[in-house]
Formats: sequence, C-alpha cells, structure tokens
Amino acid sequence: VTSQLKRFPYSTMGLSDFGYPCALLYRQFFFHQPPTVIHLYHAISGLSLAAFNFGTQLYHSALCVLVQFLMMRLMGRTITTVLSSFIFQMAYLLSGYYYTATEEYDIKWTMPQCVLALKLIGLSFDYYDGGQEPLNEEQKRSALANVPSLLEVIGFSYFYGGFLVGPQFTLRSYQRLVKGELTDCPGQPPNSVIPAMKRFSLGLLCLVIYAIFSPHYPDSYYLTDEYDAQPFWYRCVFILLWAKVILYKYVSCWVIEGVCILSGLGYNGLGQNGEHQWDACANMKVWTFETTPLFTGTIASFNINTNAWVARHVFKRLKFLGNKLLSQVTALAFLAIWHGTHSGYLLCFSMEFIIVNVERQAQALVRDSPLLTRLANSPLYPLIYLVQQFIHWLFMGYPLVPFCLFTYDKWLRVYSSIYFCGHIFFFTLYLVIPYLRKVLVPRKERSEKKED
Repeated sequence: VTSQLKRFPYSTMGLSDFGYPCALLYRQFFFHQPPTVIHLYHAISGLSLAAFNFGTQLYHSALCVLVQFLMMRLMGRTITTVLSSFIFQMAYLLSGYYYTATEEYDIKWTMPQCVLALKLIGLSFDYYDGGQEPLNEEQKRSALANVPSLLEVIGFSYFYGGFLVGPQFTLRSYQRLVKGELTDCPGQPPNSVIPAMKRFSLGLLCLVIYAIFSPHYPDSYYLTDEYDAQPFWYRCVFILLWAKVILYKYVSCWVIEGVCILSGLGYNGLGQNGEHQWDACANMKVWTFETTPLFTGTIASFNINTNAWVARHVFKRLKFLGNKLLSQVTALAFLAIWHGTHSGYLLCFSMEFIIVNVERQAQALVRDSPLLTRLANSPLYPLIYLVQQFIHWLFMGYPLVPFCLFTYDKWLRVYSSIYFCGHIFFFTLYLVIPYLRKVLVPRKERSEKKED
C-alpha cells in the first residue's frame, strides 16, 4: 500500500479530532452568541484547519467560495446562476484533478475541494429554489429566502464538521444550527455528548479493523506475479476480502465524524418512539452495511449524504427528460466525473448501473414467482443468505478494483486475470432473467405487469 493511501484514514481522523474541541468550544462559549459571532468562529476555526492541512493551497477553496458568493449577489435567483455555479465549480475541480493527478491516492487540496464543490453547487440550487413556486417538501426544507452574507457562506463552507470528507448539509440546516434550533433542550446546547462519543467509538473500531487487516490485503498485490499465479478461486476470494477491508477506510472516516452530532448539526428531531435522533448528518448506516445481502442495500447505507445530494440535485432535476433510466445514467456519470478523471471511476460506476438494474430485475422475479417466493421464505433461507452474501461481496469488490487502481493498464490486468467474470455474470443474468420470468411467473402476473 502506498504511503499516501495508508495516511488517508489517519489524516482525516486528525482533522476530525481537531473538530471535537472546536465543537466543545462552540457549545461552551459560542452557543448563546449572536449569529455574526458564531459565523466568525466557524469561519476562523475552519480556515485554520484548512491552512494547517493544506497550507497556501487554501486559496483554491477560498477563491471558489468568493466566486460563488459573487455569482449569487450579482446574478440573482436565475437559472444562469445555477448553471454558472455548476460549470465553474466542476471545471475548477476537474482542472485540479488534471494538474495534480498521479497514479496513487494523494492527500491534497482536491480532497476537500470535491466536498466543497457539491456544497457550493447545492447552495446555488437552494438559492434559486427560494424564488420558485411550487416546491416539493424536500425543496421547501432547503430553499433560501434571502441571499446569505459572505461571512455566512464562509462559515457554512468551512464548518469544521464537514470541510474535509463531508457530510453534505444545506445552508438552511447550518442556519438553524447558528440560531440554536438544533437541540433537544430549547435554549441550551444539545445533550449530544454521549451520542457523539458512541459514534466516535464506532468509527475508532472501524479504523482499528482497517489498520489491522489492510496490510494483508494491499492494492499493490493485484499487480504482482504472485497474484497472477494463484488459482482462479483464490483470486476471486482475495477480491472479496480486499473489498470488505478497503471499505473500512471510508467507513471509519465517515463514522468517526461525530463532530456534527456534538455541535448539534446532527439533531434530527424525535423518532417514532419519541426518542431524540442524532442522524441528520449520518453518512453511514453501519448495521445495514454489514448485514444487507443486496447491492442496493450497501449503496443506500454508504456515503448517504453524497448520494442524497446527487439524487436531489441531479437525478430528480432531470425529470424533464421523461426517462428515469437516462436520469440514472446521467447521475452516475456525474458521480464518476466528480470523483476524478481516471478511467477506473467511469468503469466502476458503469458497473454499478449494470449491477443495480440486474438486481432489481432479479428481485422482481423473486417477488412475482410463487415458487421463488416460497423458497425465499423457507427454512433454507439462511443458506440462501450466505450464498447471497458471497455473491454480494465478490461483486462489490469487482467494480472497486478499477475505482482503487485508477488507470486502464492496472485494472485491465486484474480483470483479465479473473476473465471478466463480473461482466459475464451480470450480462448473462440480464439476458436470462426475461426467459426465467416466462417459466417461473404465472401468466396472470406477467399480464398485470405489462398493464402497469
């Protein structure tokens, strides 16, 4: 494993650690202060974090924040503002990728910049929505009634709870935090210390798991003659185990970020049973991530706020296309480009599109077939679950190979060594499932589906 890749979770953990005392200081000394003072505190603390981690490269993010503010001030609530923001922020990010990219995972200014780009583009959408009618409930929760001040935008952009690796949150949520509304005891700092420490402890456990097992499953092993010489089954099982371990790198970074909970930004009101919830900024559903046998379940439990951002600002806003599949392809293409310019990202998200759609077809087949439904609910399900999990994690690892190896020459070598088994498996299922429906689904069910 490269030294940069090894440093990734520990670097982000260091920033998270610094966020905890910032959140404690906010609770102790700034919670009751006027909004201007709170914005100033968040701006200074966040800029200090950025300067400490990236030095003079801080100017990249500062420039983007300033340009975003000026576009909203000068262009107003227009579609031109939204398009200008989208083009400028993405162009700046992609230029950064182009000029700084290597064949390894580097810790540099583009890491927080990709988080900031989404935050600022989302800000332009929310500002635009504030002048539109009608709005859906989701848009109403995030729409901005007035253009924010420069200090407010800086505090929002550099808030220590989400600057480096997220999560994504709206300016409206940040404004509610500053007004002292995100608390379980009105007028007082939230009782969120214990929930924050629980989240921190869970993240620390994930980090320990990654630190223990990652040296045994390095990315570099894929490119060795030793890996090529292993039996086919071994190469596949290695991908399965490697994927499980490598994802803990990201899980630990997102789960350990209890700063949002500690500050109050993670407060999410009362649950169905009347208990206070602290998951408004949760980027991981760890239990679902660990137990689901479905690809869609893993995706839904992983990097939640980024996925929600793309759904809200890309997928749903392409409704005018009149084609849900085309909207899905566009959203995944955006995600691939947002991650970087390497070919591995495009291949990873194209495989996600194929896998998710094949899985949905398979789920529909099981649901509509009386035989398969009985089998799924039979005493054999524990065995079926184990087989599902094996397939699930093997082919979760399959698209992660190009995602982590980046370049064409590397991921092609690995895919060739396992005979493109993932592509063959899912394309075969895609072709076979329609014929299985004819055999396993009663004609009445098929007729009702066609009518729908």
